[in-house]
Amino acid sequence: MRASRLVQLLLLLQANGGTTATVLARELEVSVRTVYRDVEALSAAGVPVYSEPGRGGGVRLVDGYRTRLTGLTTEEADAVLLAGLPGAAADLGLGTVLATAQLKMLAALPPELRGRATRIAERVHIDMPGWFHHPDATPALATLADAVWHDHRLAIRYRRRDRTVDRVIDPLGLVMKAGTWYLVAREGTDIRSYRASRIETADPTGESFTRPAEFDLAAHWASAADDFARSMLRVRARCRISPEHFALLRLSIDPAAVGEVLASAGPPDESGRVEVTVPSESYDVLTHALLSLGDHIEVLDPPELRARMAAVAATMYARYHP
Repeated sequence: MRASRLVQLLLLLQANGGTTATVLARELEVSVRTVYRDVEALSAAGVPVYSEPGRGGGVRLVDGYRTRLTGLTTEEADAVLLAGLPGAAADLGLGTVLATAQLKMLAALPPELRGRATRIAERVHIDMPGWFHHPDATPALATLADAVWHDHRLAIRYRRRDRTVDRVIDPLGLVMKAGTWYLVAREGTDIRSYRASRIETADPTGESFTRPAEFDLAAHWASAADDFARSMLRVRARCRISPEHFALLRLSIDPAAVGEVLASAGPPDESGRVEVTVPSESYDVLTHALLSLGDHIEVLDPPELRARMAAVAATMYARYHP
């Protein structure tokens, strides 16, 4: 533990050109007294480090000294790939590893590039989840990540909407979608996606598996997400709308439905309106989505949706009419 901290201390000094013991203590999560003891240990080991007392002083390395401790471990290299998503790295148990890896990278950079990298970190921050989104609790995520890294088979207990099921799976990858973690895994011959927060337990079986050579996580996720979005569009309505109001329609319906709407557009009628097919997951959702367009859209079919639109409009009229 102390050896790792000494390396971190040395890299901090090399990356920053020296700093105060108070700042070092905060970065290393130790006391100032511990920092000074670690500085003495580095000095005894032959590292040209020294302390300057008084205002403007601090802990510094002799100018020109460069440590060779800049090689990344395997875990640190994995963490660097998540450098833009510190929350994701922490979820996967790589938060401390990421910090060490970033220090090594900064220490290895020449001064002019080191300053640029530091300025980027100070000025750019990526916050992936949407507004009002609260991350799911994912107690099994660290176990899932370890199994993904090392191709270990898992026995999981997964909570579905109606029941809890037991599965033996081969974890192939983890995906973060809008702040939510998903596990992509092979079950038998099928590749499925599991919401990580619904995995109640995950236990290694003691077996390893061979990862499919042709499997591409990003390509699989893109295809699966597209298929899932289309599968949710279970109902359709035939409507009439002016092309100039397509932008309003885009704001009201699911993005997965926009392509079908545009592809279905027919030629303009005498009033300049066109017929389109609008898909949605249910008539309830479609009713409220289309009502937001007011008189810019007219539902032609099915009769059930027209009746729903009329009933809601009548209720609103009765409520607000003086």
